[in-house]
Amino acid sequence: MAFYPDELIEEVRSRNDIVDIIGSYVRLQKKGNTYFGLCPFHNEKTGSFSVSPHKQMYYCFGCGAGGNVFTFLMQYENFTFGEAMQTLADRAGIELPKQELSAAKKQEADKRARLLEINKEAAKYFYTLLRHPRGKKAYEYFKKRELSDETMQKFGLGYSDQYSDDLYRYLKSKGYEDEILKESGLITYDEVRGGRDKFWNRAMFPIMDVHNHVIGFGGRVMGDGEPKYLNSPETKIFDKSRNLYGLNVARSTRKEQLILCEGYMDVIALHQAGFDNAVASLGTALTGGHANLLKRYTKEVYLSYDSDGAGVKAALRAIPILKEYGMVTKIISMQPYKDPDEFIKALGAEEYQKRIDEAENSFLFEIRIMESNYDMKDPESKTAFYNETAKKLLEIPEELARNNYIEAIANKYKISFDDLRRKVNNLAMKGTVVNKPPQLKSGVQGKKKEDGMKQSQKLLLTWLVEDDRLFKAVSAYITPEDFTEELCHKVAQIVYEQYKAQGEATPAQIISMFEDEAEQKEVAGLFSAHVHELETQSDKEKALKETIIRIKQNAMNFRSEHMDPTNLDVMSQIIEDRKALQQLQTLHISIN
Repeated sequence: MAFYPDELIEEVRSRNDIVDIIGSYVRLQKKGNTYFGLCPFHNEKTGSFSVSPHKQMYYCFGCGAGGNVFTFLMQYENFTFGEAMQTLADRAGIELPKQELSAAKKQEADKRARLLEINKEAAKYFYTLLRHPRGKKAYEYFKKRELSDETMQKFGLGYSDQYSDDLYRYLKSKGYEDEILKESGLITYDEVRGGRDKFWNRAMFPIMDVHNHVIGFGGRVMGDGEPKYLNSPETKIFDKSRNLYGLNVARSTRKEQLILCEGYMDVIALHQAGFDNAVASLGTALTGGHANLLKRYTKEVYLSYDSDGAGVKAALRAIPILKEYGMVTKIISMQPYKDPDEFIKALGAEEYQKRIDEAENSFLFEIRIMESNYDMKDPESKTAFYNETAKKLLEIPEELARNNYIEAIANKYKISFDDLRRKVNNLAMKGTVVNKPPQLKSGVQGKKKEDGMKQSQKLLLTWLVEDDRLFKAVSAYITPEDFTEELCHKVAQIVYEQYKAQGEATPAQIISMFEDEAEQKEVAGLFSAHVHELETQSDKEKALKETIIRIKQNAMNFRSEHMDPTNLDVMSQIIEDRKALQQLQTLHISIN
């Protein structure tokens, strides 16, 4: 944020209405002076996500996500601040100055740019080698896998030569130094032999981010070498948990869902067969970062994992993660074949489309897999299965949806609907299942219950930014020093400064003054304390007075506990606090 003047940041922010920005991502409904919708950062059934035109900020009362237009784009689109700033400036028709980066930041930006260059150069070299006599083995391998030249070109497939320093020598000839090559993930170093290629004698799959930048590679060995598949290590430009293979192409699909696979060849085979909505994770289990990325482009994910035991386990791990991010999840059966690539080769695209149309509901899939652990011919084992099924049904929070699943399971497993529902209800009454609190995209747990004093300080800050008339009344008794919570104190100082300088506080601007995302979220929370609607002016003034007295009393106690007995200034302040507190007890506070 420090790269742009505060005035320019504020101009860009103020020229982009937060309701318009968020409204293009989230369906919002106006209730009073605030807009509400379903939170895009955690799964919920009722809208606890609020957007305030007056404060130009958003806040979710469910998970605590909050901020201004910059933080929304940074959270939702995974933008850096600079990317969010550029996007909003372009939208408002504001030309940003070329940034004068600090030496450290410029060095970091240059390094990222050079790493992208190196990866692009390597991809071009591998691509060329595949079409050279030296790449004949890999070319024949791809042809054996029934890939067309057009498909090979579309995915930039290539070959790394059989000589283990071939790419190293090529990149050195292009002027790249050993130090940057070490960080690229493409070159390893041996004290005796020097630079060696990470990938050699392999069919190469360049990995691209959604902006079509080459950020890493996967390589399949030609012959009997180990490991069979090798991926780039994580680097400054390659984070496996936040990228998906094929998403740079699949993001443009017109299909409603994305198909999630396990391997590169599965994705490529599906695209070649016309399923341009296929993606795969990069040699890792599905993560929250992947789910976050998927949610940008779809609400439905169909799992097309391998049909073996490992594939089933991977699907069972992926389902709750995808559900956590509010996505409808279904399972595509590959039986009797191992994976999408084999299936397409054997039965073709039309049959695969049928499998998509018949995809299994993820909850029913989980129940079906669970059933395989029980002997349904044995009464005791069968009863245990029904008990476990009832526990799982309790995880569904909405009664109507839960009853629909009870009916589906009762029909499939030949148990009375009433008996199964009764079992579920009995478990609920015993408190068998405790619903987990909502999670943010990052996996951080939602809000913990706050103590009363922090809530009082938040409440006063919320009142101050919502009603300009209050500052005169409040500042007569409360100073920023009376806010004993560290962040409340910092924010109160800024709020008081803004009132004195411009006659009002601007919450969205204050949020931009904090660089840490967690702090921005917490600051948004300080301006979003729940305020009960008070009917009369008298009720409002009474509530305000009570809050001021609580905060003043707490500040006085805090200073007494932490005072230095030899500091006469502190002693004088405490005496003044006591006098002010006595006055407050008898005074009428007006907010006019």
